[in-house]
Formats: sequence, C-alpha cells, structure tokens
Amino acid sequence: MNVVDLLFGDLASLLSNAIIVVIVALMFVISLRLFLDRRKKGYMSMTISLVIVGIHYLLQLYLTLSGIDTSLTAYMLLMLKIISFILINMGIYQLYNRTNRKQYIFFYGLMIMGLVVSILHFSVPNMYNGTHEQVRLLQDIGLELYVFVLIFLCFYTIPSYIGQQVKYQMALTVYFFIQSVHLVNAYMYGNVQPLLSIAANVLPIIYYFLLFMLLFERVVELMQAIYNSSITDGLTRLYNRKFFYNRVSQYVGRHLPVYILFSDIDNFKKLNDTQGHQMGDDVLKQVALIMKEEAEECGIAGRYGGEEMVVMVTDPSVKMDAFAERVRSRIEKETIVTASIGYSKYKNGLSAEELIKQADEAMYRAKMSGKNKVVKYA
Repeated sequence: MNVVDLLFGDLASLLSNAIIVVIVALMFVISLRLFLDRRKKGYMSMTISLVIVGIHYLLQLYLTLSGIDTSLTAYMLLMLKIISFILINMGIYQLYNRTNRKQYIFFYGLMIMGLVVSILHFSVPNMYNGTHEQVRLLQDIGLELYVFVLIFLCFYTIPSYIGQQVKYQMALTVYFFIQSVHLVNAYMYGNVQPLLSIAANVLPIIYYFLLFMLLFERVVELMQAIYNSSITDGLTRLYNRKFFYNRVSQYVGRHLPVYILFSDIDNFKKLNDTQGHQMGDDVLKQVALIMKEEAEECGIAGRYGGEEMVVMVTDPSVKMDAFAERVRSRIEKETIVTASIGYSKYKNGLSAEELIKQADEAMYRAKMSGKNKVVKYA
C-alpha cells in the first residue's frame, strides 16, 4: 500500500465507502428505533431509504473488490442512488410534517420520472454506434443530469417546511458538488484527475455526516419536546404541579431561603360561565405570562391547578412584599381579572408541602378579606 493508492486509487474509494456504510448503519439504527417507538411515516421512509443507501454502497464495495464493471451494474447503482436520495428527502420532510396525497404524488412522481429517464440507458446502444466507453457514458448521462433536477427541486421546495434549514441546505449543496465532481471527472478526465478523485471520495462522507447530524439533532429536539411536555402545563406553558413541587422539595431539603407565592384568579368560575371557556383560557394564558415574566430572573412559576398559579422565589435579595404587589398590580392592569395572592417564607423544619400550604392559606385570607390583595402568611 502506498500514498497514491490511499489518496487516489481503489483503496481510497473502498475506505470512503466503508466510512459511509458505518455512518449509514448508525443512522439506520437511530431511525429504526424511532420508527418502532413512534410509528411515524417519516422514520419509516428514512429507514427504508437508509436500507437502500446501505445496499448501494455495499454493492459498490463488492463490485470494486471483485472488479466487476458492466453497463447493468452501473445502471443499478445509479438507480439505487436516485431512489435513496428521493426517499431520504421525503423522510426529512416527514420528520416535520404530515404527508398528504399531494406530497406523495410529488415524491413518487420523481421516482417514476427517474424510471422514464432511464429508458435512455437501454435505447442508446441502438441509437449510437460509438466506442464501448462512449456508449457507456451516453447511457448514463440522462440519469446523471436528472440528479441535478432532484437536487434543485429539493433545495427550493423542502427547506421552508422543516427545521434545521441551514444544515439541510448545506447537505444538498455538498451533494450538488458530489454530482458535479463526478460528472466532470468521468466525462472530461476519464476518472483519473487526482484532485477530483480525492473530492469524489471525501465529499460523500461530509454529506452523510451532515445527514447524520440532522437526524441526531431531530432526535434531541423530540426528546426535549417530550421532556418539556412532561414538566409543563399544556395550556399556560408554566411548570406543572409535580415538577414545581419537586423543585420546592429540592430547595427545602437544602434549607435554602425561598418564598412561595400562591395566587388565585378572582371570580374565575363566573368569567367562564358568562364569557365562555375560551375567554377563560385566554385569561389563564395572560396571567401565566405575567407570572413567568416576573419569575424569570428570580425563580420559577407553575400552574398548581385550575386558576391557581404559584411562584417559588429563590433570590434572597428580592423584596417579597413588593414582588407580590407588582404581580397583583400587573394582573389588574393588563388583564380583565384580578387575583388574590398569598405568600410564605421557608423556615427550618418546614416541609415543601407545609410551605406551599402556608402560602395557600395566606391567599385564602386575601380572598376572604376582599380579594385583589396580597397577604403574607403570619
């Protein structure tokens, strides 16, 4: 083995294909696991496309090692490349969108069009009497140029419908250069131009690495979304009761000086009965936003149940009476409702449940003594 073989020869091509097979195998495992867990069409399309990509590169490895190079094997490799490219892009689209009949017609139409273009492969030998090499090149030119059509269609139709647009467009740009390098090297230099040969081996690795990162980051997005949905309230996007209670327990367990603010929207049932549940939901979102904004720099806010919202203030420099009054005042000024608010301070020996209960009792006294006021637990 010498440096020339490692950079330009069959060994370089074998090494490149082997690396791609490993990357594709990792993507396949991730995609298959997601499909088995979530049964989403995007993962099924991605999994199938990765199987085809794997077959394509394994076949290419076998043909390189065995020295087989015929018109039929070249056609098979090219069709596998086109079909897997279409399915991968369909899978990426489906990772972020539901697929209706229009999208299926688009993607499967691209495959059918590829089969139509491939007719040229079989008709060229009967139409052109050139050398064997010239006939081989002409047989594949239709499908090779069709790949550019696919790249541009995907580049201009898919990015606006998915996340990670920049990474996706980078991958398509790299694929464009892969195809350009391949055509220039094959049709102008007979696959012997050294720099183009290096690019032809390196660029596919970059392309599949970008696809791997796109799929991996989508998994991270999904995990984050699942985690967020498990700890937040679906309507207000505040932390849910369980998460809030656990966080209070953590601080109380470490004997840290925290405050609990407990609020209840005044006359909320009457609002629901007279103006409808949609108005009630809108008010809950408005009050929740105020709670979240006020707690952002000094603690966390949660929805404790119904129209009850809570804040744990962890910053010891906060003047709690002023903080609670500011929350009450903003609710009165910025919404169509008012709120009764109570708060309590942690003292040694209190449990998280007792601390929250004290704030609740203070809120209850505020409600019983006229509403729309702040009461400190005493």
